[in-house]
Amino acid sequence: MADQNISQSTDSQPQVTTSPLRCIIGALISGALTYGLYSLMVGIVTTYAKKPIVSNSQLAASIASAVRTLVIGVTALGTGVFGIVTIGLLALAVQLVVQKQRGKQN
Repeated sequence: MADQNISQSTDSQPQVTTSPLRCIIGALISGALTYGLYSLMVGIVTTYAKKPIVSNSQLAASIASAVRTLVIGVTALGTGVFGIVTIGLLALAVQLVVQKQRGKQN
């Protein structure tokens, strides 16, 4: 009985159609996030390069190096993911435009 209520509420949501304009807007947003994360990553790398790890303890130096690597890696991963999303959305917009042109020709 509860399963029927859940399925009925999800079916009543309106379907959003995909359009080239929506893809381009999404690509612009994703591209802005890509640029922001890239700028952040460059700033972090520059800061880490200017401030070397100073420690007498090998364990502390290893932990600091691992943390630096993780921070740079996370920002690089975010940059890459949003960059790929941007490219994918732009490709989808082109595909939708081409499909509309083919539909008009037939």
